[in-house]
Amino acid sequence: MSLAREVYAVTESFPRGEQFGLVSQIRRAAVSVPSNIAEGRGRNTSRSFALFLSQARGSLYELQTQVELASDLGFLARDRAQSVMSEAAEIASMIQGLASALHE
Repeated sequence: MSLAREVYAVTESFPRGEQFGLVSQIRRAAVSVPSNIAEGRGRNTSRSFALFLSQARGSLYELQTQVELASDLGFLARDRAQSVMSEAAEIASMIQGLASALHE
């Protein structure tokens, strides 16, 4: 959830012309991460949970790509982009650990 909040904050300063483009894509990817984790947990089976964790991880990679593009285009300062990327990498690691624990 903190990553999604951070993404909403950093995308506030993007150009207005990107509101329905990159801003929308970045925000959807960020919101998708905790949403998939929550939905998977609610399915009550380890197999379903693992599938939704995989989808959450995919959304993180999508988010990282979009943040890198936004930084390259000058919409997002490198330090703010790095902050988002670092948090996303940390969450990806936690998701991987959780997914591994499900398979044990």
